Amino acid sequence: MSSMSGRVSADQQLIDHARQHGYTVSVKQLASWRRARLLPGHMVRALGRGRGSASIPADEAFGLVVALARLARRGARPFHLALTLFGEGHPVPEIAVRRAFEEAVRRLNIGLGEEGLRAREDEEEWAERVADEVVASGQRVRLVPTRARRIDEGITRCMRNRGVVWPPPELAELDRNPEPPNLSDGEVTAAAVTTVLRGGAAITPQGIGDVLRAMQPAGWYNPWASMAEYTLEDVPDLAQEVFLPDGGMSTLPDRPVLDTLLGVVERAALDDLQDAWETAGAAREWAVDLCTRVEAEIEANVLDDAAYTWLMSRTLAPGMLLMVDVNNRHWSPATQASTAVSLLMCRQALRDLAEKVPDCQWGLLEFPFVMPPPLLPFFQASLARSG
Repeated sequence: MSSMSGRVSADQQLIDHARQHGYTVSVKQLASWRRARLLPGHMVRALGRGRGSASIPADEAFGLVVALARLARRGARPFHLALTLFGEGHPVPEIAVRRAFEEAVRRLNIGLGEEGLRAREDEEEWAERVADEVVASGQRVRLVPTRARRIDEGITRCMRNRGVVWPPPELAELDRNPEPPNLSDGEVTAAAVTTVLRGGAAITPQGIGDVLRAMQPAGWYNPWASMAEYTLEDVPDLAQEVFLPDGGMSTLPDRPVLDTLLGVVERAALDDLQDAWETAGAAREWAVDLCTRVEAEIEANVLDDAAYTWLMSRTLAPGMLLMVDVNNRHWSPATQASTAVSLLMCRQALRDLAEKVPDCQWGLLEFPFVMPPPLLPFFQASLARSG
């Protein structure tokens, strides 16, 4: 059997297999998927007794071709297909998986142009200039999406109708900052761009507090922001381990976040990427489900568990994740992949912190209003390994 007839025969086996599952696949599609590293090449089998050799599909190709036929549509991006297949547990070639995650991360840089890819001699000046250019172009970082603002307003309205004051005065006592800053949209955008470009070098206790306050509903107190702002004063030993003397956070590299995330993709085990992918998806489902449930309570004018969870999440740490996930209206495989890599970066930072400060009260993470439930197993496993 000639090499060409062997290849056609192997392709035909895959085409017939797809047809048995209700899908039509062409030889051209098979070739395209192989070029994208989504489908393994054929194996060569000796026929014996001088009859030459024949090409046969790899065992994993049969399941992959059915999945690809199910997912493929006109204009479907190969890296989206690779991510979805990987997320479903199919044996996608490793090179395709890593390239797909890299592509998802690189798309986070859209809007910064070439300036966002490389630093200059004076890194701080360079980052500030790029941030100013982004703000001047009219781009804005939207920390609180419209849907979240409507929920905040709806809960406040329902409580007012019942004569309930929120936030309660007791919460004010936990916020020690008498004159908390109120950043404009432009200032928030500039801070976000600077952090993306400088990484850990741009993160300070006051900066963390500023972002937390910018994300909260208008007029609310924020004990978490206050804790961040007074870190250097309240826990100097811990601050010394986490923050550098001349500013910046020691648990995150002092380089563009894009570079750090690409390094995570390069080094992460496939099992870790899979774990992070599933966690990112679960966190998204948690956030969207919470929105839907609290909206139903507002509509019925009966605030219950969902509204309580929303209020506590918005006030405490889960509010950041909640806002990010709700902000991503057009959730895609690329969004889930970049979120997964960000979670891996955060997990490594938390692991580094656990090594620097081994007596931290990590058990507090088990409270649902400190750590969103979908994230708890993901981070707990990391802390257990570091301990």
